[in-house]
Formats: sequence, C-alpha cells, structure tokens
Amino acid sequence: MGRLLARWRASLQLRVVVLTTMLGLAVVVGVGSFLLDGIADGLVAERQKVALADAARSAQTAQQQFDAATTTSSAEVEQLAGDVVSALEGAGPDRVRGVVLLRATGAPDTAASGQVVVRDVASEGLNASDIPMALRRAVVASDVQQLQIVDLPDASGAPSLVVGSTVTLPRAGEYELYFVYSLASEEQTVSLVRTTFVGGGIALVLLVGAVAWVVTRTVVEPVREAAGTAERLTGGHLDERMRVRGTDDLARLARAFNEMAAGMQQHIEQLEELSRLQRRFVSDVSHELRTPLTTIRMAGEVLHDARDGFDPASARSAELLLTQLERFDTLLSDLLEISRFDAGAAALEPDPQDVRVVVHRVVEFTATLAERRGSHVSVAEPSGPCTAEVDARRIERVLRNLVGNAIEHGEARPIEITVAADEHAVAVGVRDHGVGLQPQQLPRVFDRFWRADPARARTTGGSGLGLAIALEDTRLHGGWLEVWGRPGQGCHFVLTVPRVAGRSLRSSPLPVVPLGWREPVAALPAGPRHETP
Repeated sequence: MGRLLARWRASLQLRVVVLTTMLGLAVVVGVGSFLLDGIADGLVAERQKVALADAARSAQTAQQQFDAATTTSSAEVEQLAGDVVSALEGAGPDRVRGVVLLRATGAPDTAASGQVVVRDVASEGLNASDIPMALRRAVVASDVQQLQIVDLPDASGAPSLVVGSTVTLPRAGEYELYFVYSLASEEQTVSLVRTTFVGGGIALVLLVGAVAWVVTRTVVEPVREAAGTAERLTGGHLDERMRVRGTDDLARLARAFNEMAAGMQQHIEQLEELSRLQRRFVSDVSHELRTPLTTIRMAGEVLHDARDGFDPASARSAELLLTQLERFDTLLSDLLEISRFDAGAAALEPDPQDVRVVVHRVVEFTATLAERRGSHVSVAEPSGPCTAEVDARRIERVLRNLVGNAIEHGEARPIEITVAADEHAVAVGVRDHGVGLQPQQLPRVFDRFWRADPARARTTGGSGLGLAIALEDTRLHGGWLEVWGRPGQGCHFVLTVPRVAGRSLRSSPLPVVPLGWREPVAALPAGPRHETP
C-alpha cells in the first residue's frame, strides 16, 4: 500500500489517467442510466398505447357478441361467456397472455334483480386473484379503460400489463373484462440495450483512459525531461540542454529552459572564474607576504630582545611590534588554510585517536591564557577510551578555536568541556557562561571575520577565521559543528565526528541545548539542524 501511495504522489501521469478514467466512468454510468431509463419508459409507453387500442377493439367485439346473443338460460349465458373469452385469446396480438372475465365489483344481488349468475372465466394460467383489487375498483368506477403494470411473471419472468373495462352480459348484468399482455419483449429489448450500454461504456472508459494516457504522456514527458535536465544541471553538468521539437508551447518551454540554462552556465562560469582568481590572489598575497614578514619578524625579535636598554616608551613599542607581528603571522597562516579549503586541496589524514587525549592537550595549551583571563577550565569525560578515526592536527585546531573563544568571551567564569561517545560517534562540548549570542546571530557564527559585537576588540590575537576554519575541518571529517547561545548566559559549541571515517552521522551523543533551555540552535549545514526540545 505504501508503494502504491508513493507511486501515486510521484506520478502526475498516473493521477491524471486514473482521475480522468474515474470521471469518465461516472459520466458513462450517469448518462447510460438516464438513457436506459428513457428507452425503457419509451418502450413501456408504446406498449401501453398498443395494448389499449387492442383491448378496446377486443372489448367492443365481445360486447357486440353479447348483444347479438339470444340465450335465455344461465347455462347458455355461461357457455356464451366461455366462447367469447376463448375467441378473444386468439384474436389479439401474439403477446396477449390471456383474458379474464369477472363479475363486477359491487353488483346487485341476483335474487332480487332476477339476473342469472355466470362464473368467472379466465384463460389458462390466470385466475381472478391475479387482478389487483385497486385496478378492479378503478374499472368499475370509470367508463374508460384502465391499465396497470402487475408483477405477474410469465415463463420468461417478465411483468405483465393488465387493461380492464366493463361489458354487459345478457341476463347477467355488468362484468369486468381484463386483457393481460406480457412485457417479455420489452424486457428483452431493455436487457439487450443494457448489455450494449455496459459493453460500450466499458470500452468507452478504457478508450478515455488510453486517450488520457497518450495526451498526458505528450505533456508530461517534456516536463520530466526538464526535471531531469534541471537535476543534472544542479549536479554540475552545466552543458545539459533539453531537446526542442516543433514550434508549439512545449517547444517554447524547451527553448526558454535552454536559454535560462545557458545564462546560468555563463554566470556560474564567470563566478567560478572570479572565485578562482580571488582564491589565487589571496594565496599569492599570503605567500608573497611571508618573506617580508619573516624579515620584519626577525628585526622585531631583535628589538624585543634589546628592549631592556630602551626607554619605557620604546620598550613598550618593541613589545607591541612583536605581538602584532605574531598576530599577522597567524592571520597569514589562516588565510593560506582557508585558500586550501576553497581550492579543494585540503586532505584528511585519519588515524585512530583517543579524543580525550586531544582534549587534554588543548586544555594544557590554553592553560596560560585561561589563567591570565581568570577562567577555570574543567573536563568531564567517560572512564573508557573515546577512540575515533580523525586527523588529530585538525581536531586539535578545532578544539583550540572553541576553547580560545570560550576563554575570550567567558567573562572570567568557569568553562566546562564535556566528552561523550556512543557506538557511532564521539562528541566534545565546550560551554562558557559569558556574553552569549542573540538567536538571530547564531547562523552567522561561522562566517569569516564576523563578530557579534563589532566594537569588541579581539583581545587574544585571533584572526577572525578560527570558527570558519573549524567548520571546514569538521566538514572534512563528515561531522557536525553546532552552537547554542543566549545573551548573558554564554554559548555551548558541540563538535561531533563519526568513529569510523567516511560514515554518516545519525545523531550526536551530546545534546547541544543545555538542560532546561529551549533555544534556537545553529548547526553545520551538512548536518541536521537540531530543534529545541
């Protein structure tokens, strides 16, 4: 059932064909029922007209025979009635089932009136009880013929049409004369028409479905081709184009699509060329600055070493010069690293590593900075190893950036590092309780050279590219880098990497949202964006 629903949702052609066929079926059933009812009513009306005329002639003939009789006794009158009924059976059309002669309903008592009594006469297979009482009362009360369709099946199972009128028998008074006609022929005709309608309706519905399939295919195929071409364009095959056939609207669509694709290809190639030139420019500039920077740094170190012989202002200048040269060197290194990521030249060298060991190296490396800023760094880790196939140099760089940022923005408050692992992944969380971030700032945390507060100076000598490089290192591992923040409550960064290099992550063993908070979360674009619990 699930596969059928999926196919139904995925195929426009299937939906159009099925809906068209169902609508066609509904129309055929409705129109066919209307026409069949009309044909049946017409056949019955025509049969009633013929039966009324035939019954009127037969009743007139019977009355003439009764009027011409010279019988006097009861037996003679009864014999006459029987002869007339027998004669009428063969006188009508071939569809006359029989004739019934009955004493009139409510006739006066024969003893008082002096009339003779004639027994009811009916053709074979019929009797007086077959005539509905409502029809008998209508016949007696009216001077004109009365008719009624009666559920009086014959050998074929068809109903019958009964036509009644009154006649006067000699010395017996008023009697009711009924002619019974079979509707078998009309029933057969309606059955034949119904069969024809059903067969023709089924054929028509199938034909409508086939026509809908052909027409829909004619329209849908170019749409499918356009979708496939768009998917290939999205996949980087910018030379893909649709085939143009004819000059109709679909051909116009194909030409417009191709023109759009050509324009996109041109713009993308221009942007790629511009991006390539920019990356090359950054890389070349960074490399070219290395040589003069090295010379200036050597000179700065000489001045820094000799600062004790300078006056206080010159000594302070020598210290500042060396500090800014180190920061400049860090910026150049980060620019070169970013250019390698942009050029796709960054390579991963995974090796089984206990992430706890990497965390402790980072804590030891940043201990002096944390002490200077007045922050206490604590580590919570499991007792067992947290081994994962990672590039230790890159993971250590990511964690140095996270811990360094936590120290810089932690407002001299405790910083908590948490290591967690499960069967598929290892995670490291870095939590500070400093200035924090606004919810609208979270998506921009990993942007290059972005700062939450532009007026806030970088006190630890950062280049502004640390989190951007950390994001690229995490992507290279196929991991997630997520962040939670709240103004005045600090931030929580969580790095999650798979235990086995190359495997996809399904979840993180460490939640990014601290317990008790319901706040937005920013995540690595390649990974899931965690919803707030």
